Amino acid sequence: MNRKISIILISILFASCAELQPFIDQYALTQPQPLTNSDVSHGLKEALKIGSQNASNILSKQNGFYKDELVKILLPPEAQTISKNIKLIPGGNELVEKVVLRLNRAAEDAVSQAAPIFVSAITEMTIADAFGILKGEDNAATVYLQNKTYNKLQDLFMPKVKASLDKKLVANLSTNESWHILTQNYNTVAGSFAGKLANLETVNTQLDQYVTNKALSALFLKVAEEEKLIRKDPLKRVNDILKRVFGELDK
Repeated sequence: MNRKISIILISILFASCAELQPFIDQYALTQPQPLTNSDVSHGLKEALKIGSQNASNILSKQNGFYKDELVKILLPPEAQTISKNIKLIPGGNELVEKVVLRLNRAAEDAVSQAAPIFVSAITEMTIADAFGILKGEDNAATVYLQNKTYNKLQDLFMPKVKASLDKKLVANLSTNESWHILTQNYNTVAGSFAGKLANLETVNTQLDQYVTNKALSALFLKVAEEEKLIRKDPLKRVNDILKRVFGELDK
């Protein structure tokens, strides 16, 4: 008799569990799951993709470089001697300002094509210590991206910069042409008897490497600003993975 009762009780218990299982499964699905390193890596990459796209949009606008004192491109360091001796060049101040304007216009034009290059590098990047980066400084993911991909980005981005330097972006004159006019005028003075007496040295800087480095530095600066916004402002977390991963920082 007792054995029959036990069998009945066990049957009822198993039947109840079977009926409850769908509810248990549904409950489990609705509960937050612990973040894995893969989840965090995905979230960091997504933040960098969005950050690079936003950075490219900001800098590619007219005056994105030229009117932003943090990223405005001035004459290369090797050409600072031109500014110091500007009074020796007829119309020197105007020539320098035209070159500076065109340098920044070329950078603005080049970065308009930067986002796909950045996104490709981010997609291929392996983030080993994702949790460490998530819990790091406000720009930790951007710094990691820069350290891991800078040389590759430089190689891919430089052709875009070269093309922009050759475009006639202002008054039917390219940046390279404007630069040639400025340096040719200065080098004429530097090569003169008076220039030699003043120990002036000629300037032969190639702009493509200089502008590429400046443009990349500006892009990383803006990506870092976007990363900080995503970390600090829940409204900037525009999709589920960003909300889930960076929501950890709000706890």
